[in-house]
Amino acid sequence: MDYRDPAQCLGFLQNLPTDSPVERLSVLADIVADLLVARPLPEPHLEVLEMARPLIDKTRARLPGLDGDEPLPPDSLHNELLLKVIKLWNDLSRSYALVAALAAETGTLKAQRALLAQRRTYYAGKIVSEYYRAHRALPVDLWKRVHECFIAAEQENVHAVRVSDTLNVVWKAQSAQEAYLSILLLDLANAFGRSGQEWTWICRWAERFSPYCTLSPNIEGRKPTTYGLDLAADHGLRPLGLLNKDATPRYFDCNKLASQIQSVFAQFKQGVSPSSLGLGEDCSVEASARLLLSLYRPWGLASAGRRFPRRGSTGMVELCAEWLTIGFHIQGKLFEQPRNFNQRSMTSSLGYTHDELALHAFGERAAGVETELTRNGKRNFSHQHLEAERLGLVCEQWKLLDQSVGGFRLQQRPHSERLSHHQLVGLRPQDGEYFLLGQVSWLMFREDGLLEAGIHVLPGLPRVIAARQRTESDDLREPYSQAFMIEASDVLQITASLILPEGWYKTNAIVEVFDAGLERQLRMTQLLLKGPNFEQIGFTELSEPA
Repeated sequence: MDYRDPAQCLGFLQNLPTDSPVERLSVLADIVADLLVARPLPEPHLEVLEMARPLIDKTRARLPGLDGDEPLPPDSLHNELLLKVIKLWNDLSRSYALVAALAAETGTLKAQRALLAQRRTYYAGKIVSEYYRAHRALPVDLWKRVHECFIAAEQENVHAVRVSDTLNVVWKAQSAQEAYLSILLLDLANAFGRSGQEWTWICRWAERFSPYCTLSPNIEGRKPTTYGLDLAADHGLRPLGLLNKDATPRYFDCNKLASQIQSVFAQFKQGVSPSSLGLGEDCSVEASARLLLSLYRPWGLASAGRRFPRRGSTGMVELCAEWLTIGFHIQGKLFEQPRNFNQRSMTSSLGYTHDELALHAFGERAAGVETELTRNGKRNFSHQHLEAERLGLVCEQWKLLDQSVGGFRLQQRPHSERLSHHQLVGLRPQDGEYFLLGQVSWLMFREDGLLEAGIHVLPGLPRVIAARQRTESDDLREPYSQAFMIEASDVLQITASLILPEGWYKTNAIVEVFDAGLERQLRMTQLLLKGPNFEQIGFTELSEPA
């Protein structure tokens, strides 16, 4: 259908299909694209765009497969839909730029120049946000296009003029400069390490806090670690010390933003709800505080630099994410119930014992795993790999891009095992003697289909233990589950901790562990770290080992 007549488009917008959000998106995208080609008069063109905005916003929120909870591979079934959304944001940004250009030629819409600048910048930012939500690398020159929107607003001297915007949940208004600052804040928010829900909140909060940031050409006396902006570069904010020396950077001032975030924390303690603070009605105090705390340093304290500098590395890293597989590679054998455990009490609801369940799961008892695992005092990894293949507990190979004391940056063309944000993994560099525990910090797909992952290594050497939650009746004892223990270390400045399955932690609850032939009772005192498949827990000894 031809959507080149603005008057007809207004009628189409009043009768959009309602059943399928994908179908609605196609119609809306065609209307925007056709008018962009037709180049109608500025006034009716702007009227159509403004009427379409809330419809497009609601339709995008209902699209399937683009929630951002998992990285979206380029070969995904939903990739075509993602590209259609990105094209729509790009067409909208270009449409407002076109209306502004034609209005300048005809001497019309003079009172709407600030609105056109804000809308153009806003939709350029939506492109950036969409890539980040999908955990996809930004295309070349995208940041330059974003910078151009702000530069154009500055040249017309309308960048600081606020205009009405009903899509801005908190302020209901925004300037082109605030839209631009929102995009810069998104770039600092560790987008590839966020879930879809977290990213939705972050996008909202970036709009909420952007008025408390400023850009200044005055960089004299600024620390090299403070954020600056090179408007000619294809990236967002960077520490001033890392910017091109020939550039004329802007200083990013976030001091007022830091004070605002501190004020929010103070009001949380007084019982003020997140919705009352403009954070959203779908936010709990606990979740809001946790997420806002993770944003406080990059948003309010400028760049602190990396705690552990990265260095380029080569080689491969073995990595696994399944709970039993991690335990197998740490201890070199499959987890088994302690031998003194009463077999009758470990019968499952299906009538099988734990060992019978293992037989059903793996096809045979893994007696061969208990053969000699060391040779000359070192782990016999070749033998372990054979056993892993036999049991179906194989690690995947990842290419090592760089590393630091705190973790690794890895790359792989994904195979069978899918990673999730913040989940526990086991890994070993090819020159390492031990398997370590790590947590997935971020995930990002490149356009060629390669997946990059940032892995934070949990300090300390883990070992496999048996653990179970204590019940009130000794006659109803549950079977032990595989868990991990990390011992305290003065050198690493860490206290002892347990790594338990997700959902086990309860303040002051008792967990029974069987470790190195000894039964121990430990009281859980603190939740140190949490992911979708684990909890790292601090504890105190309840009694002497039995």
